[in-house]
Amino acid sequence: MVNTNTTENQKINSLVIAVMAVAAGVTVANIYYNQPILKEIGSSVHASGAEIGKVSMFAQLGYGLGMFFLIPLGDKVNRKKLILLLSTMLMIALAGFSFATKIYQVYALSLLVGLLATSAQILMPMAATLDSVNRGKTVGKVFSGILVGILGARVISGLIAGWLGWRWVYGISAIMILVIIILLKIFLPDVPPKFKGNYAGLLKSALSLIPEFKVLRQAALLGFFTFGIFCSFWTTLTFHLSNAPLNYSPGTIGLFGLIAIGGALVAPWFGKLADKGNSYRSLIFTVGMIIASIILIKVLPYSIVALVVAIFFLDIGVQATQITNFARIYSLDEHAHSRLNTIYMTTYFIGGSIGTYFGLLSWKMGGWEMSTWQMLLWGMLALIIVLLSKAETSSK
Repeated sequence: MVNTNTTENQKINSLVIAVMAVAAGVTVANIYYNQPILKEIGSSVHASGAEIGKVSMFAQLGYGLGMFFLIPLGDKVNRKKLILLLSTMLMIALAGFSFATKIYQVYALSLLVGLLATSAQILMPMAATLDSVNRGKTVGKVFSGILVGILGARVISGLIAGWLGWRWVYGISAIMILVIIILLKIFLPDVPPKFKGNYAGLLKSALSLIPEFKVLRQAALLGFFTFGIFCSFWTTLTFHLSNAPLNYSPGTIGLFGLIAIGGALVAPWFGKLADKGNSYRSLIFTVGMIIASIILIKVLPYSIVALVVAIFFLDIGVQATQITNFARIYSLDEHAHSRLNTIYMTTYFIGGSIGTYFGLLSWKMGGWEMSTWQMLLWGMLALIIVLLSKAETSSK
């Protein structure tokens, strides 16, 4: 006989996780809306190309600061209240952004939007506490929401700006965040904080997790290299596609992001492997997928079919690796999920920044050929990390 209460609880949990995934995606997208519309923003606020180019930097800087200084608060204060507070402040910042007329206002609001968008990273460890049995699968769903937000932001931003102007991108986003606030208020459960110390002690305890957990160090390094490959690839891909012999327009290049969204939706399946204790097998497979994808585009650099296949599987590989890593690190300490996430995601985004830098440097030195060599090298380093972590992951 089927337990009605259990079935009902599963339906409720599924709905809550779905709301959290959508909320995370809608929130994190705000960091990336600026990228396709920088020229329009610059013209509106009378900024030079060099000045307006710093907008993306300020958004990422704000997100990085929030990673370290705000995410740990998820272990100290009521997460629901913290997420609602940050989301409300984000909504106000976005509304203000839509009225910005000076470049310094755009800088300040970009920094603020990036800082407040880190509420998405508080949702993820919160999801890990709601389902300890299927933690990898549950976290994977929320992380997929974040990925769809990141990858879809550029497409949405470009379309809205083309139809209505760039200010509407942030105005509509403010309305979307309002809807998210209402949904989170209704569906998000109250999870009591588990850290009793002060804020300084909270940050200190987050740093203390680095020497304490070898699995955290390994997962963070793996995230560093795989997200570095991801950022390097998407940065240099634009140059590759826009140059001869392909000569694609910016609009056509943007459509390649839709392929990556498909990959992001498939990635949570690998969370199930981690839940079954197969994290090592999952990582070998996903990192191998990344390496194979890079080899494919290296051998067939101008084949669109090869490029589409490579983008799809490269994205699955990168995102599934992260989902498996989340399942691993959240099992280390049930009382420190937010602080574990702080260490992992800070390292993760540092890897993305350095990967972007080396991607651009490689492109400057040797174009697509050198760029793919750089990505392949990073892929091999990631594989070495997985092989070295076999003992720890196989024992999970």
